[in-house]
Amino acid sequence: MIATLVAATLGAALGSVMTRLATRLAVNRLRAELADAVRQLTHDSLTGLYNRTGLRTIHTAVVASGDPQPIVVILIDLDLFKEANDTYGHDAGDELLRAAADRIGQLAALVGGHAARLSGDEFAAIIPLGQHRPASLAELFTSVIAEPVKIPTDNGPVTVTITASLGVAITSSTELLEGVALRRADMAMYHAKQRGGNQHVLHQPGMTMPGRRPRRGPRLRDRRRNSSGNAD
Repeated sequence: MIATLVAATLGAALGSVMTRLATRLAVNRLRAELADAVRQLTHDSLTGLYNRTGLRTIHTAVVASGDPQPIVVILIDLDLFKEANDTYGHDAGDELLRAAADRIGQLAALVGGHAARLSGDEFAAIIPLGQHRPASLAELFTSVIAEPVKIPTDNGPVTVTITASLGVAITSSTELLEGVALRRADMAMYHAKQRGGNQHVLHQPGMTMPGRRPRRGPRLRDRRRNSSGNAD
């Protein structure tokens, strides 16, 4: 009888442990699935950087983190990327985008900021101004992006150099991201593009788009964008 009671007790205890274990595994799985879903909503699937939605989230967090602070917003547009993409193919073009994204993301993190791929070959970075000189930051990004990168092609690996045009805007963290900060950086970037690229332009009060308003939106190869904000 005692043996029966002991067996029953052990069985009940084991059953309880198994139930708790199964519950914990289910909860962990749901947490992982939720984290993955959130990442898909806020990150670009090709490069792993934040997407436009993710950049908005970062900006909102900066606003909520404390008192207003000056920030540097840099809009980065790769020069002649379409030509390289057409020459070497879409797969090689994707490798170029990943290489540029890695450099931009690492630089942004190094100076305490965050980077995102907005669409096609257009990137952005948000960096606390702090002790940074905006011109020095922009020159750092320009020079690092322009370093040669080796990419695979159908005819074997080739070394390609892609430069970038940068627009730089200094704003308060409380100002609108897209309505103010990115719009100012966008105007400055087009001035850099019009001047031949591979350089930066700092937004100045009263600045407008240069000449004929250039095209906006994703590049031809990036027109299909999903609802999560990825630039596929």
